[in-house]
Amino acid sequence: MIEIEIDDRLTAAALERLVKAAKNPAPLMRGIAGIMADAVEENFAQDGRPKWQGLRSRREGQILQASGRLASSVLPSSDATSAVVGTNVKYAAIHQFGGQTRPHVIRPRNKKALAFGGRVVRSVNHPGSNIPARPFLMLTDGDEDEIEATAADYLRRVIDG
Repeated sequence: MIEIEIDDRLTAAALERLVKAAKNPAPLMRGIAGIMADAVEENFAQDGRPKWQGLRSRREGQILQASGRLASSVLPSSDATSAVVGTNVKYAAIHQFGGQTRPHVIRPRNKKALAFGGRVVRSVNHPGSNIPARPFLMLTDGDEDEIEATAADYLRRVIDG
């Protein structure tokens, strides 16, 4: 026969700590936002997880990081009930989801004309570009496992006091 004794005072104290932590899980949300930010940083470091479609141009460097502006604009944020990462860079959405840019006119910024391919012109009518989706704001299964482990550790620490 197995007999288990439960100390009501210890159980009640642990439950009180758990209720208090559940009402304001801000420390947990802060930790989760940090994990998500690290995951996005890793997405940029590895050119996507899974790999993003390559570039058509022969430009050197990592995909989506010509200037580093997009990668450095991704910031974590959290409050008592949520954890997010995001960016306010205008062109982020087309890289995340893919799509077609609208036709536009290209004009020189600092000169009187554009020169390329042996031609000199004042402007060029660009037909728009088809941008493939390169989702940088995403989590892998491993990232989600890390978030679950962080939440479990947080609750364990709360219960243990």
